[in-house]
Amino acid sequence: MPNDLPTSFLDQLRKMTVVVADTGDIHAIEMVKPQDATTNPSLITAAAQMLQYQEIVDETLLEARAELGKEAPSTDVVSLAFDRLAIAFGMRILQIIPGRVSTEVDARLSYNTEATLEKAHYLISQYEAHGISRDRVLIKIAATWEGIKAAESLEKEGIHCNLTLLFGLHQAIACAEAGVKLISPFVGRILDWHKKDTGRDSYPAAEDPGVVSVTRIYNYYKKFGYKTEIMGASFRNMGEIVELAGCDLLTISPALLDELQHTEGELVRKLDPVIAAQSDISKILMDKATFEAMHASDRMASEKLDEGIKGFSKALVTLEELLAERLSRLEEQSLVAV
Repeated sequence: MPNDLPTSFLDQLRKMTVVVADTGDIHAIEMVKPQDATTNPSLITAAAQMLQYQEIVDETLLEARAELGKEAPSTDVVSLAFDRLAIAFGMRILQIIPGRVSTEVDARLSYNTEATLEKAHYLISQYEAHGISRDRVLIKIAATWEGIKAAESLEKEGIHCNLTLLFGLHQAIACAEAGVKLISPFVGRILDWHKKDTGRDSYPAAEDPGVVSVTRIYNYYKKFGYKTEIMGASFRNMGEIVELAGCDLLTISPALLDELQHTEGELVRKLDPVIAAQSDISKILMDKATFEAMHASDRMASEKLDEGIKGFSKALVTLEELLAERLSRLEEQSLVAV
């Protein structure tokens, strides 16, 4: 190996792929120093329960109370704070990273194009009100047909989107046709489904169904010249990451980033746009009917999309309950202090 080649897998990966931190833990982001960062409702909910971030939660709640007034119902205060908390975490993260942060639209709006648009506009307006330009924010939306249509509209306004909970080629093609900035295919969740469906305990990294899926999407995009960026997500092991070296972006948990940092050897590029452009692939003409037919026939994508939306929605309900409990405690403390 040449002497000037970085020895850690992470250093080498950064030469060919944009590395993104998949966490709401600000301290972890400070440690790994990624280019970008992405969060989701589950990660924000987990971070909000960490003692070191109680100040962010409390500040958000107290600001919401002050804005609405002392007579406003607690439910209204929690609702406002809920919308603001992801932005508060996003702003803290943007103080650390040089690139972009992904902030997610309420997953409960995933099948409502107009409601998704309204929430996306609100999120961007809040960032811009705090001096954050929209080019540093990706609005994260579930890759339903309705979500993709909302993203298409937002992209035309210069509001860039990250389409998440993406499991099938049909979702990826629809996103590319809509001019979406970035997609996040979920490698590990695809693997989880296939392991459960087949009863297998494991797959060799190169045969991992999630790796195969992202490789297929990558080759399709590069073959037909789509500009939409591909960010592999939801990794279960380092082998999946190694097999996707060369992907546009990879969003990786702090634990796997640490493993990559402490693994030495030569990391071989597996995804290459020049090779992909020479692939023998037929183009699929995508419209709503085709999307729905392909989605219905893809049991894995159908089940995982539905499961993911339900999971994120459940995390949001948990977060709302946590905020309500914390607001109650803060107001009790305020009364005691008086």
